Amino acid sequence: MRRPAIDRLLPTTYQQAAGPGTVLGGLLEVMERLHAPDEDLLDRVEDIAAPYRAPDQLVPYLARWVVLDHLSSARIPVGRLRDLVANGADLARWRGTRRGLVRFLEIATGVPGFSIEEPRPFAFVVRVPEAAADQGDLIRRIVQAEKPAATTYEVAFSQGTT
Repeated sequence: MRRPAIDRLLPTTYQQAAGPGTVLGGLLEVMERLHAPDEDLLDRVEDIAAPYRAPDQLVPYLARWVVLDHLSSARIPVGRLRDLVANGADLARWRGTRRGLVRFLEIATGVPGFSIEEPRPFAFVVRVPEAAADQGDLIRRIVQAEKPAATTYEVAFSQGTT
């Protein structure tokens, strides 16, 4: 608590005795200093769970809250990971669908233009835009984790490699 707030809680007699240079005044100043770090943390507690305001080192922890922990060892820049966390509920809503997978890939790679083709039942091909070709490991990891359970897939890059 800040000193004025502490003073208001005291009985009138103590308020008068807590002036500058008094023993009670000194005790209350120490009390205020001891509480200051906790008070500062409580003043910004909402930042801890906000993906765009949380400290960088906390973002992987927030990713676990929205079931993105399978990406914890992937080398995703913290900005894109923040985007994934912020969109976590929407991504979960569309998980296992073409729309959800394309959106997930676009957010994670920072590259638009992914497409999905279904050449036969229970199989699909992810077409990777040329700008995301250098992120093949990440793309495969995401597709493997986010695809419908009973499907097979192929990741096709514009250069013709899979």
